[in-house]
Amino acid sequence: MIKQTAAPLRARILDAPGLAHGFFTRHGGVSTGVYASLNGGVGSQDDPRAVAENRRRMAAHLCVDPAHLLVPYQIHSPKALIVTQAFVERPVCDALVTSVQGLGLGVTGADCGMILFADRGARVIAAAHAGWKGALDGVLEDTLAAMETLGARRASTVAALGPTISRNSYEVDTEFADRFIAASTGHARFFLASARDGHFMFDLPGFIAVRLRLAGIGLFEDLARDTYAEPENFYSYRRCVHRNEPDYGRQVAAIALI
Repeated sequence: MIKQTAAPLRARILDAPGLAHGFFTRHGGVSTGVYASLNGGVGSQDDPRAVAENRRRMAAHLCVDPAHLLVPYQIHSPKALIVTQAFVERPVCDALVTSVQGLGLGVTGADCGMILFADRGARVIAAAHAGWKGALDGVLEDTLAAMETLGARRASTVAALGPTISRNSYEVDTEFADRFIAASTGHARFFLASARDGHFMFDLPGFIAVRLRLAGIGLFEDLARDTYAEPENFYSYRRCVHRNEPDYGRQVAAIALI
């Protein structure tokens, strides 16, 4: 049953004066069918008017103007972009960074990691989309570097990971695992043997957590919610494929200085 009240998940370390944030679930929107109900993905085949209304509701939770809820055109890259004003055409990148009050920074996801960052003292925030490729190629580190150019310090920056596909739900093949292990033999710890020969279970949340720790993050919080395993609460690309569904919605995670 899809609830009709938008009530995003929150991270304890981001609950602070001057910050608004939310890891929006699929509850509380106007979309129907496979998109029910709070689909935030403009790249989906959902009715654009429904997606616009869903995003308006998200912006209201952040206390920002709907035109100021900014979400990039994500391509699984390591690129982080500093923004100082609202944009009309979505920039191609996978993380947004700002120190401007009233701008909501968001990313979408449907299994990939959605990470919200804040240095509360420096008043610098960021939102990053990290699937396996972006996380491996350095989107988390690039986000922190962009925050530093605005005055943030890694040791005083906190980051929270929203709903993400868990290791129990993320089966990959040998070629996938070999790509990680070729980058570092230490990455082998993120793979466990699957019940199927030649396959492994990949720990994307664990990989993100370690990358952030090694990058010098001050505090990290994982909401530890599995997008694949909770169809009543979250959209999932992988679940959509396994169920042979025509399309899937996208969660939004967003943060704003208020």
